[in-house]
Amino acid sequence: MTAKTKKQFIEREDVVVKFVGDSGDGMQLTGTLFSDNAAIGGNDIATFPDYPAEIRAPHNTIAGVSGFQVHIGRKVHTTGDLCDVLVAMNPASLKSNLKWAKIGATIIVDADSFDERSIIKAGYATNPMDDDSLGKFNLIKAPISSFTKECLKELTTDVKTAEKSRNMFALGIIFFIFDRKFDTTFEYLDTKFKKNPLISEINKTVMKAGYIFAENVDALESQIHIPKATLEKGKYRNITGNVATAWGLLAASEKSGIPLFLGSYPITPATEILMELAKHKSLGAKVFQAEDEIAGICSAIGASFAGSLACTSTSGPGLSLKSEAIGLAVMTELPLVIVDVQRGGPSTGLPTKSEQSDLYQALFGRNGEAPCIVIAASSPSNCFYFAFEAAKLSMEHMTPVILLTDGYLGNGSQLFKIPKMADLPKINPPIAKANDPDYKPYRRNPETFVRQWAIPGTEGLRHRIGGLEKENIIGTVSTDPQNHQLMVDLRDAKVKKVADFIPEQTITGKKDADLLVVSWGGTQGAVLSAVEALQAEGKSIAVAHFNYIMPLPKNTAEILSGHKKIIVCELNSGQFVNYLRMTHPENKYRQFNKVQGLPFFVNELTAAFNQILEEK
Repeated sequence: MTAKTKKQFIEREDVVVKFVGDSGDGMQLTGTLFSDNAAIGGNDIATFPDYPAEIRAPHNTIAGVSGFQVHIGRKVHTTGDLCDVLVAMNPASLKSNLKWAKIGATIIVDADSFDERSIIKAGYATNPMDDDSLGKFNLIKAPISSFTKECLKELTTDVKTAEKSRNMFALGIIFFIFDRKFDTTFEYLDTKFKKNPLISEINKTVMKAGYIFAENVDALESQIHIPKATLEKGKYRNITGNVATAWGLLAASEKSGIPLFLGSYPITPATEILMELAKHKSLGAKVFQAEDEIAGICSAIGASFAGSLACTSTSGPGLSLKSEAIGLAVMTELPLVIVDVQRGGPSTGLPTKSEQSDLYQALFGRNGEAPCIVIAASSPSNCFYFAFEAAKLSMEHMTPVILLTDGYLGNGSQLFKIPKMADLPKINPPIAKANDPDYKPYRRNPETFVRQWAIPGTEGLRHRIGGLEKENIIGTVSTDPQNHQLMVDLRDAKVKKVADFIPEQTITGKKDADLLVVSWGGTQGAVLSAVEALQAEGKSIAVAHFNYIMPLPKNTAEILSGHKKIIVCELNSGQFVNYLRMTHPENKYRQFNKVQGLPFFVNELTAAFNQILEEK
């Protein structure tokens, strides 16, 4: 390969690339390196890791396929629908992901992996490299495995090391297609393998070989250029939702002056919050990996009583186990942040897939009258701001807050402009003062119904606390019927009063549009993209995306009332729409629901919206 084939340049506003292979083929790393390179190069990005629940599924089977999708462009709201380029490292990954490739997409395969045994194991009757099944695509048969071994002859004789590096060959091909520079990726490799520079050199050599291979492939007639995104000045980084959540809690701790405590049990897809906070002892964070979900939240409640910003992180099954303890936090009226990174259910369900199916549980999943504030993040980057907001509301209103994210947000990533601490709002917990002669444990602020936070050991603030009902103001145990009614009403009023302290609901589009699309949480990107596309066509459509759920914003009724038709889109069987039917029954609601462990595709939303708009 010496003579280079001359390529033409094509400019595209955005492109979707998906890397797929067997578990252990390094697809998550490959996708991350490409997305990081694109972000540093000035593109907007969104990523979607797609990996199996099995720790080590059988080799070369569909069950073991791991993927990583990257959407890069000038302006990106979603991780993309179908991909423009699919990199498949074995037959099983090709078979399971071909349906996600556009007609005419470039498909790059490791031709060396398509041996008879692997083809049969993947469920193919014939070799797709030789039959006509891929005729609608631009197929690049790359001898990735053999070329990787060949280019490493002078560096290593270790076959396993060479096999582990073949993902870098595929990355080199992608770097050529999108005219990417090696600099920042090579810097990363040099840093990561500082103690073993040979490994860094191996990876760099293989990447260069992949790039050179692509230069000489006739089927790759063009290179693709993506214009830089228009971004505000500032410091950016590629961040996952789980890391952003952890950072938001750290920022709230610093802003409030209250030390952070996280008591949690590892659970997919929330574990990275625990892992990230464990790195920041220097910032005062204390992290306790409990033996189970109940111990995690109970340790957090104890930390809250002791004066910490207390948090626990989990997913749907763990939230079920925490329900009794959440009721305890409601009864004791202590601040507590519960982060639920939702996944497919019920039961163990789909541990590595995403849904919005825990909303009912967050709203109603406790015994007795136990209202909680419920809010939801809508992108990987704004997980930071809603984690901060959850902590602020919890501490200032002395009640648990459930923050709903999901696997799509928690594991996915996008560009995040790192804020200045000075620009974040103040957090003012109602800390009781020592020896206050008027102190009573359940004396409340008359405007917010919030009781004071009495830190143990503070002189003159001794009081009872626990799961038994307390007498109003005084705080002694009480079974009086009228007192119980009063305390139930006060705890409910306290949560409802939060509506005075959250932003009013906004709408994108005209307030009297024919069709109002309603969404919440992690579906924002896809729904907004679909609505903007139809607005560009002159359609009368608007969108109201909700982040504050309990309580709803004060102007929710006004937002909903101005439209002929309303459709509520969510990744469950209709939980938010039924909640709206309870709280605002004066409107008629249509539903668009998807429960497949996948995010919405923009094209399926636009089709549904068009159908409603075209009705007479």
